[in-house]
Amino acid sequence: MSPTTEHLPLQDHERQRCEVWTRVMGYHRPVSEFNAGKQGEHAERCHF
Repeated sequence: MSPTTEHLPLQDHERQRCEVWTRVMGYHRPVSEFNAGKQGEHAERCHF
C-alpha cells in the first residue's frame, strides 16, 4: 500500500456525526426527530 491510501483509525472524538434522513409521506425528515417507536421501526427495516 502506498502512503496515500493507508487508512488510519480515528478516535471517537475525531469522527464527524452522520445524520440519517428518510422519506416519509412524500417529504424528507431526519430520523433523529422520530419518536422512540418510529426510530425502532426504522432500525428494523430491510434496506435493498
